Order: sequence, then structure tokens, then C-alpha cells
Amino acid sequence: MSSHLPPPPPCPRTLEELEEQLSRPTDAVVDALRQLDGDLIFLGVGGKMGPTMARMARRACDLAGGSRTIVGVSRFRDPAVRQRLEQWGVRTRVCDLLDERQVAALPDAAGVVSLSGYKFGTRDAPHLAWATNCCIPDLICRRYRGRPLVAFSTGNVYGMVPRESGGSRETDPPRPDGEYAMAALGRERVYEYFSACERTPVVVLRLNYATELRYGVLVDLALQIQAGQAVDVTMGAVNVIWLADANAMTLLALQHATSPARILNVAGADILSTRDVAQRLARGLGRPVQFVGREGETALLSNAQAAYTMLGPPDMPASWMMDWTAQWVAHGGPTLGKPTHFQTQTGEF
Repeated sequence: MSSHLPPPPPCPRTLEELEEQLSRPTDAVVDALRQLDGDLIFLGVGGKMGPTMARMARRACDLAGGSRTIVGVSRFRDPAVRQRLEQWGVRTRVCDLLDERQVAALPDAAGVVSLSGYKFGTRDAPHLAWATNCCIPDLICRRYRGRPLVAFSTGNVYGMVPRESGGSRETDPPRPDGEYAMAALGRERVYEYFSACERTPVVVLRLNYATELRYGVLVDLALQIQAGQAVDVTMGAVNVIWLADANAMTLLALQHATSPARILNVAGADILSTRDVAQRLARGLGRPVQFVGREGETALLSNAQAAYTMLGPPDMPASWMMDWTAQWVAHGGPTLGKPTHFQTQTGEF
């Protein structure tokens, strides 16, 4: 982390201000979507990343001009998510992506972003994790054969590496640990198969870890400190990337979909010490922090320099993310109650 940065801009004070910031398109995103010759569809839009990403696309297309439709597809277990997307100008469709007939009936699109995936609960329902992570990509690729497609994966497919390595790179062989990581690698292989055999342009994004003020590694740590719980530093280092930056990189990646499929890491620029992050958050919260465990020699880390060269680097420094998170949590800002379990070293989720 650079120590020469200016203080962060004012932290969002409300949920509306936060979502506006997370969905604000960059000039590069506007230019990229101006080149999109048709509509854009987001599959699995109802999760943590999808709503603000789809809104960013809608805002970018409005600035670019033209009449592109942004479609968000999900089961929409939370009706409020669907309502919010509609208010933002995103057209929504209810669909179970495991249902072949429902997927076949989805509207055409010139570009596809697949956010579908299954992580938490894999230990208890491995069959559902494998079906979600491997069968859904098959149906998506058959429905949108030949369309540029960005699909999410995870840095978990690499396994843990020494901190001094600088993080796993796209050229490193996968070493998945546990059923979630194995199923995630299976998801990648399905996309790679259709990209190679059907000439569908694909970019696979291996993400870790996106964060904003309602969820993410920083929120997990801040809530622990606020509650007076000891912070486990066994996972001694971590990458974090601001959600708005991850959203922008995803939309920019559409232009770089290729056949055979391209793989890119999406991660923060800094390798952060878990202990140092917790101490900075504690200062921002005005709380003491206690630690348990001992820093391990390895951690789940990714090197995203290849993506930065192609898509541009993140705008939000890690220090600003930490300061904002401390302010948000200190003032009782809402959180999603969905911990990342980033400390997990067994590969079980």
C-alpha cells in the first residue's frame, strides 16, 4: 500500500450513495459498451455483484447513446432486488438456469455475462455445487453459442501459494483444494470446451476478493473487531478489489473474449497483511484488536497484472477501502450478513 496517497474522498453515507458509487461507469466502460452491437444480458444477476454491475452497464449505455437493452436474469428469491433493478432501467427475467427449457426461452443478446455459481453449502450439498457450476455453463453456452461471453470463476482454483510469490498467475497450473474449487475448475473447463469447439468467444475471470461496504473481507474483519472478537491471522495475507473496479473490469473484458477462451485474474493490486489490515480497521473503529493464530507460510493470492495491462488497473486504493469500511461499520451501515470465510484453509465451504 502506498503511504503517499491523499485522504480518501467522503465515505458514502447512505445505501443509495453507495450503490451510485458502485455503479458509476468509467469513460472506458462507456466507450466499450458503445461498441456493443446489441443487447447485454446478465445471468445470475441477483447475487452480491450482479445488481450494481447491471446498473453500471445501463448507465454506460445511456451515456453512450443508442437503444441497447440490459437484461438481468435470476430466480430473484429476494423480490426487492428485482424491483431495484427495474427502477434502474434493467429489464428482469425470472429463470432457473438449471432448467433447459427456461434457458432456451431467454432473449437474444449480443453480449453475455455469467455470474452464476455455487460456493457456500458445497460441503453439505456437493451435488448441487457441481450441477450449478458445471451444468449451467453447458446450457448457457448452447443458448448463446457464438456470442461474446464473460464468465466468473475464482482464485480458489490455484490453491495457496507463498506470499513472496506475488500471487498466482494465469499461467500457473490449477491445484484445486476441496470440492468447491474442483467444481469451479470444472465450470471453467465447460466454458473452455464450448469456446474451442463452438468458437464462442470467452473470457474466464478468476476473482478474489471483491469487497464493498456491505460485504467482503474488510467488512468481515471490521465486524469481528467491533464485536470484540479475536482476529485469526492464520491466513496471513489477502487480495481485495473494490466492487466498482471489478464491475468495470468485467464489462471491459467483453471486448477481449476470444476462442480459445482467455483466462484473467481479477484481484487487488496489493498483497495485504491480514494483521496490518485489522490494525488499521481497529484504529478507524476506535476499538482494540486481539489476534489468534500464527501467520501461515502460504495464502490464497492472485496476481492480476495481466488484467491490468489489458483492462486498466483498479482506481480504488486499498487504504481508502479500509478507511471507508471502518467508517461505515462504526456508524451502523447495513451489511449483508454473508461472511466470505476467507480464512478457510481446508477448501471446505
